[in-house]
Amino acid sequence: MAKQPGSGKPGRAKNTSGRGQRDLKVKVKTARGRKLSSTRWLQRQLNDPYVRRAKAEGYRGRAAFKILELDDRLRFLVPGARIVDLGAAPGGWCQVAVKRVNALGEKSGKAIGTVLGVDLQEMEPIAGAELHQLDFMADDADVQVREWLGGKADVVMSDMAAASSGHKQTDHLRIIALCEAAADFAFDVLDEGGTFVAKVLAGGAEGALQKVLKQRFAKVVNIKPPASRSDSSEKFVVATGFRPDR
Repeated sequence: MAKQPGSGKPGRAKNTSGRGQRDLKVKVKTARGRKLSSTRWLQRQLNDPYVRRAKAEGYRGRAAFKILELDDRLRFLVPGARIVDLGAAPGGWCQVAVKRVNALGEKSGKAIGTVLGVDLQEMEPIAGAELHQLDFMADDADVQVREWLGGKADVVMSDMAAASSGHKQTDHLRIIALCEAAADFAFDVLDEGGTFVAKVLAGGAEGALQKVLKQRFAKVVNIKPPASRSDSSEKFVVATGFRPDR
């Protein structure tokens, strides 16, 4: 192999990307006691550009970019909006919502919004968001949320996924059931014209759920945002223009 003059080391191929340096993937060796699947997960995390961006921009996880991309396309997180985030932990979606609805009042001349996050587990505080430990499927949870909001919501959103069983069909049924429960909750707390956003799977919302959403909302779309990993079967259903009397 040809050597660079005076270097004493093999030469490297020139970078032709125009970025000044090549992107190098991090490789993780399998450690004793660590499963191969865990090693693959760690390697994927270390090489995921969205994970790096989340750390650089102060978000609590890469999932923040999913709601950013959905909102960039459909514009439902508007200044002054009242937002409910179901299954909010660790809080990335709330962080995005706080900025976009101006919950901290940082954008002068813009209406100040409200962000309410609920989850089964306790969460670290987020400036501009009101966080509560609550099972949204509990009796009167919708009443409690409306009291905290001081009225109805403009957006109910959910990035929830049921714990994986390892059985594809079972996991599919679980996530659809969770999405249906979130939709039922949204029907009880959304104001007229409101928006519902929830995680579903590959085909989008199931036939029965899709039918109900189309009856209750003016428009229903199923989207896979760029931040969703290519090997993931997740999609998101976004229903806009809530019609409470349907």
